[in-house]
Order: sequence, then structure tokens, then C-alpha cells
Amino acid sequence: MAAVTGVAAVLVGFPAASGGFFASAAPVADPVIASGKLLVSSHSSDGSYIADIAVQDNRNLTLQVFSAAMGKNIEIQVQRPADTSVPRPTLYLLNGAGGGEDSATWQAQTNAAQFFNDKDVNVITPVGGAWSYYTDWRATDPELGVNMWKTFLTEELPPLIDSGLGANGTNAIAGLSMSGTSVLQLPIAAPGLYQSVAAYSGCAQISDPVGYNFANAVIAAGGGDSANMYGPKGDPMWAANDPYVHADQLRGLNLFISDGSGIPGRWDTLNGQHSLPGAGGLANQVAVGGALEAAANYCSHNLQTRLNQLGIPATYDFQSTGTHSWGYWEDALRASWPVLARGLGLPA
Repeated sequence: MAAVTGVAAVLVGFPAASGGFFASAAPVADPVIASGKLLVSSHSSDGSYIADIAVQDNRNLTLQVFSAAMGKNIEIQVQRPADTSVPRPTLYLLNGAGGGEDSATWQAQTNAAQFFNDKDVNVITPVGGAWSYYTDWRATDPELGVNMWKTFLTEELPPLIDSGLGANGTNAIAGLSMSGTSVLQLPIAAPGLYQSVAAYSGCAQISDPVGYNFANAVIAAGGGDSANMYGPKGDPMWAANDPYVHADQLRGLNLFISDGSGIPGRWDTLNGQHSLPGAGGLANQVAVGGALEAAANYCSHNLQTRLNQLGIPATYDFQSTGTHSWGYWEDALRASWPVLARGLGLPA
């Protein structure tokens, strides 16, 4: 992880937890929200930095973070902890295949913001990385451009978040669908960075034919070429980035893995709260979403078998019904909170 200058000042602006000049019985205003400024304005040694901060309301910020690896600013949505009187942990909450660049987002499709409203955690969501699997690609893609998301998420962004927002350096990561694979890859790439991981409807087994076809279909849907990510089918780079193959490196993490079966369930109803609109939308959710979820379910059960063989504990939430859709992912987020909270040092 890149070093950040000024880390010693990370606690500046935080009232003392007990006693001292800043102690007060009154509720404490978030120093970042109140000032509209970072606690430490700094650059990482790799050249990354927070270029801009915009306060959205009394709990939410939007950052523009320059990624040296990708040569551009990345938008970061931030929900601040309920109580900022002491440094708090961080949850990196990743969107799915659209990378938060469309309407298929945690913010638009779920009540995740309300769920975290009373929780003492920084919730960090990047906007960008559509169809990228949030990994480092071996080549620039003509359609998707330069993707160095593993470097950004594991090396460039965390030290800037810790220093600029006064986070305490304890992290968890969660993601769905495409990023349900990524959140299993990233802890292997950066040992010790995350304490808890929640993967919703992801496919860990990307070098397996089913998993490869899953990933290839996702990337192709965005106009990308998966050969620019890890090479052609069968290239060793697929296995090198396969969380199933390297499942032994998930040891020590608080793991939550969830999937539905692909069979329509309670959120698959005509014009329902979490259904695509109209009869055509529901048909798509049941047919395409059912097939995607069945494939993810296959991968996740294989991962469970592998982790059991290795003696690595995990919490599994495998439902008898459920398609690849938002109602089930919101349920899974809530169900995963005790596992995420355990690693973050927070109450469930």
C-alpha cells in the first residue's frame, strides 16, 4: 500500500473519546462534513490524491480521487459514520456489472443507505469500473479503456481514505454479481487489508468453464473483450486470479457467501418492488436472472466444498429460490452485517 504523507495528523479534528480538551457530552459534528475539507490533504507516494470533495448532506460526501494507475479521477461516494467522535472502520461496498454508472446501484435499488444510517462505519462506493471485474487488465480494451482497479482499490484508495477521512484502518469489502467475484480476489491480492468479506451472487471459480463463460458474458455485455483482462480462455492468468484455486489464501477472513437457486422467489413478481418493470421485465428477470443466479450458485457451492476441505470457516446463505436481482441482494446485505461487523469491530 502506498504511503501517505501527513498520516500523523489523521486524528486532527476528532474530539477525544474521553477527557481532554475536546471532550464534550454534546453530540459532535463530523469535522469533514462541517468543514467540507479533508482532515489531511495529501498525496500518496504513487501519485494518487483526492482532487476534490463535495458535501452532499449531513452524512454523505462525493470525492474525486485521482488514480495514478489509470490516469484519471474516480468518483467515490461516501456515507459517513453515525458517530465520528473517534476514528471508525471502513466498508468498501462495490456495485455490480454497471460499476455504479447506471441505475443498477445500491443507492438507487436498495435501502442500503438507511440500513447504514445508525452504524459507525464509513461506507465507500466507487463509481466506475463497469464490466471490469475491478481487477488489473493485462491490456487496454478498445471499448472499456484502461482498467487498473485492483491497484486502485488495494493500493491507491485506502491510505487516502484513512488519512483524509480519519478512518481507523480496519476494512471490510462486499459486492454483488460481478463484484461478488472481485471481493474474493482483492483480499487474496492484498493480504491483511480486509478483515471481513461478503460476496453476493458472485462466481469464484472463473477458470472453470462455467465460471469463465459467466465472466466472459458479463464483459461482452459491456462491449469488452475478456482476453484483454486475463488473456484467451485457458490462459494461466485466469487460474492465477481464480479465488477458488487460491481459496487457501482466504483463511483468517470473516467470510459471508450467498446465492439463490435461480428459481423465482418472493421478489420475482409482476411490477414488484424489486422487479424489472412490466411483463417483459419480469420474464427477463426470471429467465436471464435465473440462469445467471444458477451459474453463480454452482460456483459458490463449489467454493463451499473447497473451503470445507481446507478447514476454512465461512457463513453461507444459500436460498432455495431467488434470481440474480436486487431484492435478494438487499436481503443478503442485511444478513451479512453480523459477519462484516465482526471484522470491523462493530456491534451486529
